[in-house]
Formats: sequence, C-alpha cells, structure tokens
Amino acid sequence: MPVMKGLLAPQNTFLDNIANHFDGTHSNFLLGNAQGRHGHPIVYCSDGFCELTGFARTEVMQKTCSCGFLHGAETSESVVQQLHKALDGQYEYQAHVCFYRKNGNLFWCLLDVVPIKNEKGDVVLYLISFKDVSETFGKSHHYSTEACWKEKIYNNPTYSRTPLFILQTFCYLLTNFFPADFQNMFPKPSLPEYKVAAVKKSRFILLHYSISKALWDWLILLATFYVAVTVPYDVCFVNHDEGGEHHSQVSGGTMASDIAVELLFILDIILNFRTTFVSQSGQVVYNSRSICLHYCTTWFFVDLIAALPFDLLYAFNITVTSLVHLLKTVRLLRLLRLLQKLDRYSQYSAVVLTLLMSAFALLAHWMACVWYVIGRKQIESSDPVTWDIGWLQELGKRLETPYINSSVGGPPMPSAYIASLYFTLSSLTSVGFGNVCANTDAEKIFSICIMLMGALMHAVVFGNVTAIIQRMYSRRSLYHTRMKDLKDFIRVHRLPQQLKQRMLEYFQATWSVNNGINANELLHDFPDELRADIAMHLNKDILQLPVFERASRGCLRSLSLHIKTSFCAPGEYLIRQGDALQANYYVCSGSLEVLRDGMVLAILGKGDLIGADLPEQEQVIKTNADVKALTYCDLQYISVRALREVLRLYPEYGSRFSSDIHHNLTYNLRDLGGTEVSTLARIRIPVLTDGPSYFSTILLDTIAFSLTITIDVS
Repeated sequence: MPVMKGLLAPQNTFLDNIANHFDGTHSNFLLGNAQGRHGHPIVYCSDGFCELTGFARTEVMQKTCSCGFLHGAETSESVVQQLHKALDGQYEYQAHVCFYRKNGNLFWCLLDVVPIKNEKGDVVLYLISFKDVSETFGKSHHYSTEACWKEKIYNNPTYSRTPLFILQTFCYLLTNFFPADFQNMFPKPSLPEYKVAAVKKSRFILLHYSISKALWDWLILLATFYVAVTVPYDVCFVNHDEGGEHHSQVSGGTMASDIAVELLFILDIILNFRTTFVSQSGQVVYNSRSICLHYCTTWFFVDLIAALPFDLLYAFNITVTSLVHLLKTVRLLRLLRLLQKLDRYSQYSAVVLTLLMSAFALLAHWMACVWYVIGRKQIESSDPVTWDIGWLQELGKRLETPYINSSVGGPPMPSAYIASLYFTLSSLTSVGFGNVCANTDAEKIFSICIMLMGALMHAVVFGNVTAIIQRMYSRRSLYHTRMKDLKDFIRVHRLPQQLKQRMLEYFQATWSVNNGINANELLHDFPDELRADIAMHLNKDILQLPVFERASRGCLRSLSLHIKTSFCAPGEYLIRQGDALQANYYVCSGSLEVLRDGMVLAILGKGDLIGADLPEQEQVIKTNADVKALTYCDLQYISVRALREVLRLYPEYGSRFSSDIHHNLTYNLRDLGGTEVSTLARIRIPVLTDGPSYFSTILLDTIAFSLTITIDVS
C-alpha cells in the first residue's frame, strides 16, 4: 500500500551538524576552501559572523581565510603569521586575537582553526570560529598572553584569587607545560566530516515504508475490523442474561480470538516504539529516542487504552458486570488509527472502494446492535403500552416465539440480529419496506436518525464510490472521447475512406504506445535538471550511438531535451524525396525502406540512424529519396534546428559531430547531386513453404551484403 516514504536521498548535513556543534555557545564561524591555491578563499559565512563584524555576506565571500579585512593597528603580527602557517600546514590552531569591526570598533575574540576532512581523509575545508571574549579577555589584555598573565600575578595580588584567573592559569599551564598525552585526557568534541552522510539505523529499527511493515499494517487492519464487529455485538446481543453466565458461555468460543487480537495490539505498540516516521520537514527520523517521544505524544495512549486485556477476566473465570462489558468498547478507538492511514490506500481505487463499502456495512452493523438494544429495553420495561407493539415482540409473534415475560421467550438471537441488520440496511439505503417497522416512539426517533444518517452516507460513501469508479475508467473514457472527436472530424470534413483509415490506425497505434499520456505536459512543471535526467533515461538508446560518444554530459543532456518520439504505420511515408529534411531519425522498432524511383536503396531496421550531415552554412537540406514504413515503427528524432542550436552551444563537439556523422548514418538523405551510396541492407524475399500454397516473408538477418549504387544525374 502506498505510503509517504519521506526524503530518503543521502544528504551532506555538514552545515546542520556545525550549527548543532555551536548551539548554546556561539555561531560566529567561517568555512574556507583548504584546496584553493590563492589564499584559501571563504566559501561560507554564518549570520553570527556578519552580526559580530558588521560585514555583509557578499562582502566576506571569496576573501581569504586569514581575514585581512578585520586586521588593524592592534592586531598581532605574530598571530597572523602563525595563522597563515596553520592554514598552509593544515593543522589546528587557537589564539586570542584583536580584530576590528566594519565601523572600526575593536573587539577581542578566541580564534579557532580546525581542518575538516572528507570521506577520503583529505582536508577540504577549514572551520574558523570567532568567539567574542571582549568582556572577559579584551578589557585586561593589552599585551601578549604570557606577559599579561605574569603581570597580573605580581602587580595585582587580589586578582590571583578570582575564579577567572584560576581558570586562565589552568588553561595556560595545560597548554604550555603539560605533555600532549596529558592534554589528550580532555578530548575535544569530534567535528563532522564534509561528506554525504550514510543513514545510521539500528537493525532493530523498522522502516515505516518496508514491505514487512505494510503486511503488519494489513494484519492490524483486519484485527481492527474484527474488534469493530465483535465488540458491539457482544455488548448488545450477548450481554443481556443475568449474572453474565450466558455471556461467559457464548464468549468462550471467541475468547481465544479476542485474546489473540489483544496480543496483536500490544505487539503493535511495541513495534511502534521502533518504527521510523516522517517529520514535518519531510525527513525520515531514525533516532530511537525521537521515535519514542513522537509516538508517546501522538497515538500511544489511544493504542494503550484499546489494548487493555479485558478478556483475561474471562480466562481466569472472574465474574464480571455489564460495566466491564461496556469498557470493551474503548477498543473502537483503534478506528481512529484507521482514519489516519486512509491516505495510504488512496492511490488504489479498488482498495478505497472496498474500505468505503466496509465502512458502510460496519455502520449498518452498529445501528443493528442499537436497534436490538431498543427492542430489549422495551421488553424489559414491562410497559403495557409498548410491550405488545415493539418490533422485537412483533418478530417473536411472526416466528411463533413471543415473549412471555422479560426473560422468557422471544425470537432466537441469530434471527433477531438478521432482522435488525435488515431493518438498518433498508433504512440507510431507502425508507424501508414495512415488514420490520418502528411502532413505539423510541423506535420512530431512532428510525428518523437512521434516515438522516443514510442521507449523509449516500453523499459521502456513494458519492466517493461514483468518483472512484469514474477514476478507474477515466483512461478508457478519455480514449473513447478522443476517438469520437476524431470520427466527428472525419465526418464533418468528409475525408476519403483511405485517409480515414490511416488516421484511425495512427491514433490507435500511438495510444497503445503512450496510453494517451503526453510526456511533455506531464513533465512540464519538473525542474530542468530532473527533466534532463528523465530525458536521458528515456532516450538512452539513441544517446549511446557512436556519434555521441565524444559529447560531454552537458551536451547529451541538452540533446536529450530536444529528442521527440514518433510513430509510423505500414505504408506511410516518413520522408518524401525533394522535401526539406526536418530531423534525423533513429529506428527503435520496426522496419522501413529507402526508395528512389521505385528502386529499393536500403532497408532500415532497429538501431539504424537515418538523416543527413549538417552543412556548414545554415541551408535547407533536400532529401534524395523516399523513406517508407514496412511495418509499425517506433522512432525517435531530433530536429535539425534543435541540433544546430545545441552544436552552437558546444562548438568543441560540433566539429567532431560533423566528421563522425558520416560514419554513423545508415543512409545519408542529403542530396549531393550525384553520389555513390554504400550501405548494409537486409532484404525480404518470398519463400514458398511446404504447406498450402502461400508465401511467407522472412527477414534474412544472417545474410548481409554491401550494395553499391551509382547515380548518374546527367
């Protein structure tokens, strides 16, 4: 069943990961190209960096990572030199440096340079972060870090007792005096790599679009329908005997199936804690913690209440009251999950039709249960006014099993249910037939409600059923509509029979190929990049010809967007001698013959290319022969005008195409006055069979020979 799979393409989430890395601290960073030859240009600038420095993103992009535009009089030259060395040497570097904003104001920042590697281990980017420390560092730092630290110790004894001094002393000693092994005891958080991230999914996570999940959903759907049928029936038809003894006896047969359904619901809850889902942004969420939180905030409590094991009370022979039987109706909350998943079935008309009719039958079943309860309550009330005229008493009289008192007599339970269902279905679909009718006030009020409900169901269910059936036959209806328009056109313009037959054959043959789908109109709203990929796939046979081997990928993509499909019926002329050549054709299937003055010059089959080379000047190409279809032929073609436009866009390939096209054309239709044509032909010859006297035409694919034809124009 169809389901929204979400966005499954592997993504490079480097920027998102970097943003999460700085979350809660700062977001002032640049990304520089580590593979650039001219000063490592900046390739990305965060909004936080623009706010910190006052420069716009357009002013920062493509400048060097050393940030010379931030330097000023107080900027340390030694720090700048060490920064250049770190960038050239591709290693990490950290220092406090004084920079200047665009307005000239000075600020201190903690500069941190970290190389970013790709999946091959090559350094491709530099992450340069700028943490503003003007409040804590800049006010008291006018010298180098070491000199300032020593000066504060000797000249300001009270400062040595502040927490800031203790923290700075610890960092200074750790960085300058302790060995690297000791420093590695405090590892830095790992930075993400610049690569397409593979999906990290535990093997215990179930994909929401997998086949196994689809089969499980179908099983839960059947279990939900089972609950929707049995629970109202048990509550209304079975739960009327005193003491619940009869209920326990009757439900004993279905107790096993009820417990099995409850176990299925409990197992479904467990699986939902391990099933992926699609977020609001369209991403597929694989994280188990996010899955649990999402399920707990959506459907967990509904599923939990619906899965409460009430039938275990019967399994342990515990006497239950009618209130416990009514509590089983909470299982009907599972139907809410069914409404949520209806969009999964919307693409299949037959499935939607089945679900709608099932919903209608289920409503009739519920109404039948309520109708029976109304009759039972009137019997149990012992009201002399309603006792003898209630529908249940009338049914008992017809079946010769009338009620003697509230607990003795009455029609059998199967007969009572069938009569109830008959009444509700006849009331929902029409106004009833009178053989089971409402006599008392309560029965009449309920009948009015059923009729109103039936009007609504006619609008909702049967209206959708009509639309679904029309959608199932929409393609066939479109075919008959176009065929009728074609016949009306032929009749209005009084076309001759031969032309009429050709038009009808062409329409029927093209419809069988494309089923009436206009590919250009269908793909019109897709982006050019995607349309080009689709066109390359659809036209891969013609693009794999040797003439296009030297074309670049961009050239092939441009060509594929101009390739069209065509169809030719037997006996139809594709090209007439002396006409202007409009396109070069590629034979996908079928066979054609090249004729001149009634003489066969070539026979073309699948994989052949027919057309002409392009002259240097944009002159009209006159064809030197006729091309006629022998069988039904599927063709792909590119117009001469479009071919010239593409070759002008790619002049480096244009000269190669002009030289290669001569060797790839099966037959050259360009009229050169007098020419010698050498081609490989496949000839059809009649063969007399040993059976009845008739000829069968065979294609001698195994016999190929060269035909050399000299044309003397004089």
